Amino acid sequence: MKRCSRKDAGANARRTESQFEVLHPDAAGIDVGGSEMWVAVPEGRSELSVRQFGTDTVELEAIAAWLKHCAVTTVAMESTGVYWIALFQVLENHGLEVYLVNARHVKNVPGRRKTDRLDCRWLQKLHASGLLSASFRPPAEICRLRSYLRHRGNLIRAMSKQVQYMQKALREMNVLLDQAVSDVTGLSGMRIMDAILGGERDPKRLAALADRRVKKSAEQIARMLQGDYRAEHLFVLHQALESYRFFQNQLQNCDRQVEQYLVELERVAGRQNVPLPEAGLTGREKRRGHAPDYEVQEHLYRLLGIDLTRIPGIAAATAQALVSETGIDMDRWPTAKHFASWLDLCPLPKVSGGQVIGNTRRHAQNRAGQLFRQAASTLYRSPSWLGAFFRRMKARLGGNSATKAAAHKLALVYYHMMETRTEYRELGGAEYEERFRLRQIRNLQRRAGQLGFELRPQGTCDPNPRPDVPLVAVTA
Repeated sequence: MKRCSRKDAGANARRTESQFEVLHPDAAGIDVGGSEMWVAVPEGRSELSVRQFGTDTVELEAIAAWLKHCAVTTVAMESTGVYWIALFQVLENHGLEVYLVNARHVKNVPGRRKTDRLDCRWLQKLHASGLLSASFRPPAEICRLRSYLRHRGNLIRAMSKQVQYMQKALREMNVLLDQAVSDVTGLSGMRIMDAILGGERDPKRLAALADRRVKKSAEQIARMLQGDYRAEHLFVLHQALESYRFFQNQLQNCDRQVEQYLVELERVAGRQNVPLPEAGLTGREKRRGHAPDYEVQEHLYRLLGIDLTRIPGIAAATAQALVSETGIDMDRWPTAKHFASWLDLCPLPKVSGGQVIGNTRRHAQNRAGQLFRQAASTLYRSPSWLGAFFRRMKARLGGNSATKAAAHKLALVYYHMMETRTEYRELGGAEYEERFRLRQIRNLQRRAGQLGFELRPQGTCDPNPRPDVPLVAVTA
């Protein structure tokens, strides 16, 4: 067999590019980097069809001006780290249609060298031929809310890290505060740590600071608070506790900022005075952990006109995060199935010769999909129909598959509510089980008919069987 040389491979690659049909003649491609931007425009629009720019704001504005001068209307760029965000916003402000594409979906032709100049030309060629699909990015007002909430999540993770430092310092002093109280950052735990840092070493006096609702007795707590109070460990505890309170204060400031912005969105939508229905008041959840200190449920209802917290497993904070990740307009996805596929909650079968030879999952990290998975994991004890579905799937497929299947159901319900702006109606676990049983009976009757049998209720010839009567199979 004759081996193809590198020169021939490059010629084949160029020949393949030239065979593409042009669907978007005014398309450009940009290779995004941390120190330079390479921009390619269609041939004949400028003396140079490929130019190099810097990454400062002046250079980004120059990119937009050059694209407008070349009569470019749509641009494709890779989602490289966070370097694309500033350029995306500049181009969007200048009225250009920007396609943010997944880097894994954009591959070079085999046999061609990998350079920034060639990458931007390849992006321009693919985009002009209509072979690129844009990644989802919500509108600017939702992106602002999403930035606030993602930063809020970072603050919570930073607080959790400081709690680990506090527990480590206490353990190194053999002060078993995490065994004496259920939460070291609770009222009792904070009192005891403040007293320790204030110089108190008497275990009995430290135990007296615990709240009366603590389950352990004062003697047990005092025994656990006897330790080796060394200066280096006390210093670490002091700094970790100060950092924890700093991040706690930052979290409160972030919550106030989010609440103010939600009020602003409600004012723009003209729904700032819409009250939450009485039916939704009974479903208010108890504020726990790091939940926001404002009424998330009421703000979301004013903004959307529906109460997402009525969906089993969807808490107020989860609903707020979902809105920030998916936006409030479901028209970006033609159907609920497209939405579930974007969330990575659908199987990805491998088909060969008309047969499914395996299933894989995408190596993607979709934040909204993860939120649906977390909500689905709380449905095990739910009396709703979603809880009954989760338990049936878990007994049949296992925990992970059941969580994904239930998350898929939640995503479909969420899409329907956001698309039609209708409230959630609970079916009930008993009614779901009854419908599932009737569906099983119909499947058995159809299967029996295919095998030449007729399935009837035991002891009767009624063609419409009741679900509480056992069935028997008789020959046709």
